Amino acid sequence: MRYVKWGFWALVAIFVALFLSYNLPRHDIVRVVGTEVRRVDFGENSMFWASADVGSASGTSRDVRFINTVRPNGKTLVFRNEDTGWGWPPYFKLDSSDLQAQAESLISTKADPIWVSITRYGWRSRWLTIFPNAVGLKQVSGPDVRIIPWANIIILTLLVLLILTIRAMWRQFRQRSIDPLFDDASEAWDGAEERANGWFNKLFGRKR
Repeated sequence: MRYVKWGFWALVAIFVALFLSYNLPRHDIVRVVGTEVRRVDFGENSMFWASADVGSASGTSRDVRFINTVRPNGKTLVFRNEDTGWGWPPYFKLDSSDLQAQAESLISTKADPIWVSITRYGWRSRWLTIFPNAVGLKQVSGPDVRIIPWANIIILTLLVLLILTIRAMWRQFRQRSIDPLFDDASEAWDGAEERANGWFNKLFGRKR
């Protein structure tokens, strides 16, 4: 049972880590090299795409905005630019058109780079054909600038406090309500066993 218990909590920890990894915001320092709009047919990976722009019709196929970038090490990174609306994750992004125009205004060349910090959530997977969703961008002074993830620090701190609070409440509830029930049940079982032994002794005239 010990291995089952630890296996269960390991699976819970992995699920929570993946959930946070996908949904929490991250910052990538990149150079914007182009933007485009592509027609996307959604299939088995549709869960990794946001809803259609607010006010637009939704369906299994639609135009999606993309922002093409290059990292300081020369590797490419492509972002999708979709509204999140009022759904999940709760970024309440309603300005994908404005963000696309802002990205286009910051397009630069390798010879004269403009470095940009793009705030995004999600993963990039060529195998699953999924892209991180850009939720904001701003120009920065250079490729070595450090962005402190204040949002992640606050969210993770609150999450730890919530877990500790729930754990303390559960321990108090167990001590006050569950443990006494087990103690009463144990005492009742001991009493029943003693009475059974007494009846057995009377019936057979000997002690067990």
